[in-house]
Amino acid sequence: MIRPALTTLAVVAATALPAHAQEQCRLALLLAMDVSASVDEAEYALQINGLVSALLSPEVQNGFFNGPGPVALGIYEWSGRFQQDILVDWTLIETQEDLVGVTEQIAAATRSHADFPTALGYAIGYAAERFAEAPPCLFQTLDISGDGQNNDGFPPAAAYEHFPLDNITVNGLAIGGASREIELYYEQEVIRGPGAFVEHAINHEHFEEVMRRKLERELRVMILGELEP
Repeated sequence: MIRPALTTLAVVAATALPAHAQEQCRLALLLAMDVSASVDEAEYALQINGLVSALLSPEVQNGFFNGPGPVALGIYEWSGRFQQDILVDWTLIETQEDLVGVTEQIAAATRSHADFPTALGYAIGYAAERFAEAPPCLFQTLDISGDGQNNDGFPPAAAYEHFPLDNITVNGLAIGGASREIELYYEQEVIRGPGAFVEHAINHEHFEEVMRRKLERELRVMILGELEP
């Protein structure tokens, strides 16, 4: 579900923007991957392999390389209150080699944790620290995936109250359940900001397809404000 935009969003082609806008980083995109105890080893492999395949898909590469200016990409894993680990530090994606290099880091990664609960509020709060280290970009988006509700520490609402996240859009990838209970939880408690949305994967086997679709949406070129004729 897409929440109503709080400001005017216009999708424009790169040629419609001045040269300086085409050179500036247009989006700092931070991916947060759930590695809590509810994610077993097979499911973790589906997440890692799915993310690599999604990033290298033609549709997502088109989103990275056909917009006005590059995208900065960062990735971290999260589980318990103090278990957040950087998988890929901020990388400016300017060429296909940059993107391939990121996917090689992901593919070579070793799971950071496997036996901690789901501290979703802490995971969101940690994103504020990561965005403080991000390169200057026009927009900032947190893309957080998970297969359960917060069950450890403060909830997402407390993270939004106490961490500097006001200018950051938070989207969700909710995994699991034909009842879509997790999707509803993400819609009500997790996503935030203009145009924020949730994509739903029935299970981890659908993670790649849904991640690809979500990345496509997030990489669309959006400029705040009215465009002059």
